[in-house]
Amino acid sequence: MKLTVVVQAGGQSRRMGSNKALLPFLGKPLIQRVIDRLRPVAEEILITSNRPEDFEFLNLPVFSDFLPGYGALGGLLTALTISSSPVTAVVACDMPFVSADLLTYQAEVLVSGHWDAVVPKSEVGFEPLHAVYRTQNCRQAVRQAIEKGERKMIAWFPATKVYFIEKEELAQFDPHGRIFLNVNTQAEFHAAEQVAQAETG
Repeated sequence: MKLTVVVQAGGQSRRMGSNKALLPFLGKPLIQRVIDRLRPVAEEILITSNRPEDFEFLNLPVFSDFLPGYGALGGLLTALTISSSPVTAVVACDMPFVSADLLTYQAEVLVSGHWDAVVPKSEVGFEPLHAVYRTQNCRQAVRQAIEKGERKMIAWFPATKVYFIEKEELAQFDPHGRIFLNVNTQAEFHAAEQVAQAETG
């Protein structure tokens, strides 16, 4: 199943000190690595960022948030609005081990089970930025949550049918617990790069 994949690159990167999406990871910008890993399952790839000029080198459509200042939830609304597909995958730009196989599985679960969203649940909590959404239903629920003054990324979950992929189910895709690793500091970035270097031999 081919998906519309939206890569969220709207974070402030405060702890990193510079735009982490653009930092070289094994010789290429981190966001390029994320895109390369997802390209096999993507019908189209879209980027959300409030600095679209930073990503012109990708030669992909880049969209600014429709509701600036609403953080990740506003970014999700933007992603679900710009997607023209009935099913949309949304991922963060700072996850160097993002998994195309897992996203494919999530999409299959969503369609076969008639769910509105399929969201992994890792040891640190829900992972809505490695998730698959039924675009129209979720867009409406997210918009309503924002209109009620909500800011939490998962505030709209109770209004929809969400399937949570638990640890045991995730293990087949993520035996080493790396998929949801995101890099927020220089130390985390370099540690992830070392792991990736070891994986590639």
